[in-house]
Amino acid sequence: MLQKYDERNADLRYWVNGELLHRDRPGLSPFDSVVQGGDAVWEGLRLYRGAIFGLHEHLARLRRSATALNFAHVPGDDEIVAAVVATLRANDMYDGVHVRLTLTRGVKVTSGMDPRLNTTGPTLIVLAEHKSPVYDTSGLRLATASVRRPGPDVLDPKIHHANLLNSILAKIEATAAGADDALMLDRRGFVAETNATHLFAVGNGGLVTPTTAACPEGITRQTVLDLAARAGIGSEVRDVSLTEMYNADEVFCTGTMGEIAGVTVIDGRTIGGGEVGAVTRRIAGMYQEHAAANGVRLGLEPVAG
Repeated sequence: MLQKYDERNADLRYWVNGELLHRDRPGLSPFDSVVQGGDAVWEGLRLYRGAIFGLHEHLARLRRSATALNFAHVPGDDEIVAAVVATLRANDMYDGVHVRLTLTRGVKVTSGMDPRLNTTGPTLIVLAEHKSPVYDTSGLRLATASVRRPGPDVLDPKIHHANLLNSILAKIEATAAGADDALMLDRRGFVAETNATHLFAVGNGGLVTPTTAACPEGITRQTVLDLAARAGIGSEVRDVSLTEMYNADEVFCTGTMGEIAGVTVIDGRTIGGGEVGAVTRRIAGMYQEHAAANGVRLGLEPVAG
């Protein structure tokens, strides 16, 4: 699975600290902390017909992550939302858009990892792209990676940081194995998540998903748990073994960029009947309807034509 380039993104404008720049124009200093050491936090947002689903939850997670990394200053929610709106308007965007929101520790006076070298405040980057959900809804193939997800004793997964090498290494392994994404275990050998999404297994009509001991607290994941409860679908949050995933009736993954996508093969084992199952399709439908109807409206106008 490889994302495809969308021609509508050829002339994008992106936001860096109050300035809107063409995608071909560099706007980030080589002294910025994200360049120097991946020292940044980020969120992925999805725009549905002029509204962003889970906006406040995403901004709260961004703030928690920045606080944990001891950023000297974090812009207020109003300032961040204004930057997102300005970027969407500059690109005449209304629907089917993914927004990558990044907040770095800022520009350093000289190279080095010491945060005291940051004296000018954080850098806010807003990148919006025309992008449909990225996963093939006919069924994904996963391969378990040798790269493990660290726990809070190494790097607390509740910090939604921009140093993604752990995920990238796992993705490289999955690609080499002919899979769409990597299934990643925690240091104990229990399932954590994929390199980019949370995982759910379906058994006896109910859901089970791993704890967040070695993965971020997902906003889409929590929405699925909430929707399942309202629909009378039972769910458990606990340690999940790889063998349980192999023997599940269905498996699906969740995330803002891909929404809900079924998994049909893990490590060469066919999951259930080898097709996206009824529970997965039901959850996907509930999520799409809920996300489209419950976003935070941004005062954007529909795009003509």
